[in-house]
Amino acid sequence: MADNTHSENPARALLIALGVAMVCALVVSFTAVVLRPHYQTNLENERIGRLGSILDALAEVTGEVDVSKLEALVVDLATGQYDKSVDAALYNARKAALDPAQSTAVSAENDLAGIKRRANHAVVYLIRGPENSVEALVLPIWGVGYQSAIYGYLALSADSREILAIKFYEHGETPGLGSRIQDARWEALWPGKQAFDDDGAVIVHVGNRGGGDGDNRIEAISGATRTSMGVDGMVRFWLGEYGFGPYLSRIRRGEG
Repeated sequence: MADNTHSENPARALLIALGVAMVCALVVSFTAVVLRPHYQTNLENERIGRLGSILDALAEVTGEVDVSKLEALVVDLATGQYDKSVDAALYNARKAALDPAQSTAVSAENDLAGIKRRANHAVVYLIRGPENSVEALVLPIWGVGYQSAIYGYLALSADSREILAIKFYEHGETPGLGSRIQDARWEALWPGKQAFDDDGAVIVHVGNRGGGDGDNRIEAISGATRTSMGVDGMVRFWLGEYGFGPYLSRIRRGEG
């Protein structure tokens, strides 16, 4: 009798373990379904909060824009084409950049933003006018500054050639120095600068790198050289061929 009891214990333990695993799987699935709407709501609220800052900066150029009127589209950064198979409301570029299956390694020589990996997709926002014509493009940008990663938005004219506004919403740069990337006086230096030359090369830059005149140069922040260099690198990266370059080229050719 004792021998039978001992021989049955492993089987019973396995059945119990399988039963517990099934119950846990059902609970997790049920929870995911129940919480999904809340997750979507939180993502949307976070997105609206961030976009609100760039829309405020754009108000003087495009007029007041209701964030709910923005058209969000997902761009395949390699081709520059819109990818309708990806849900713009749920796509998380930060998370995707950490996943080798959803991102691309950037070589050191091309990594002007210092990000190491770039998500394969990005969500861009179109601001449309009264007759549904595109008035402005809003691009997410990020890169490494002096002490932290810096996240923001860059707004361009409908043909992508002119910068309309820039806004940084998250960083950990030095208070009173690098943190001045959020200073309204420095942000006011960007509108009207030319992003590209006639051949499509990126010409906007921060500081004295490469010279240039007032049409494409933004003064560096005094006392925050490394942060200024970080912003310079990230803007040029995201406007370039490894960022939104293919997409913006299509825009300028009228293929957007």
